[in-house]
Amino acid sequence: MELVKDNWTAKNIKEFNKYLESIKRPDKIEFSKKTVNTEMNVLGIDCPTCKNIAKKIHEGNFISFLEKNDFKYYENTQVSAYLINYIKDVNEKEKYINSLYMDNWATVDSLKYNIKKQEEEFLKLSKKYIKSKETFKRRVGVRILFSYTNTKYVDEIFTIIDSLYKEKEYYVNMAVAWLCCELMIKNRTEFVEYLKHHHLNDFTINKAISKCRDSFRVSDKDKEMLLKYKK
Repeated sequence: MELVKDNWTAKNIKEFNKYLESIKRPDKIEFSKKTVNTEMNVLGIDCPTCKNIAKKIHEGNFISFLEKNDFKYYENTQVSAYLINYIKDVNEKEKYINSLYMDNWATVDSLKYNIKKQEEEFLKLSKKYIKSKETFKRRVGVRILFSYTNTKYVDEIFTIIDSLYKEKEYYVNMAVAWLCCELMIKNRTEFVEYLKHHHLNDFTINKAISKCRDSFRVSDKDKEMLLKYKK
């Protein structure tokens, strides 16, 4: 199928979905569905293939593709997420993130953020998403913060993740735990100091410590030290 278009029509999108169906991987469908934990229909197409499809669509009017908002398959959300990554302006990026169907961690984690020269704007967006009633929008909010490790905004990150102490959703808490591991690796001094007065819930701090202890980027001495903060 020709993926470079001046304008994507509803007819083109139907053809695109048929194209996805033509390259589906039946042997991968069940594994992908369980791994991603989505209720969407899955075709088993791998991420590199979806990324290459998005790269080709981006050569044309990719915004008109995003405007169609068609998420017949999980793979549609992946292609759309990779296309959204090409958008640099924070306000335009927010528009298309808001229109993206997200019921799983993989679609959320496919989104990337170039915060250069828009640090304050993306931080504001992170805080906005973290207050969302939607689980995976909150995960987006946490994932944005990964771009702020090893920056002057580290103390702000601590304040933001402390606000999630009442969080009950697994996929949000796990994102915070993963973020804590990154902070330990890139901002060891600040993170260790934060641990002395943090307000993370028990699940999250325990998972954060577990992730740190599993990481080859954390020293054996620090792995032992972290155990005293386990709940």
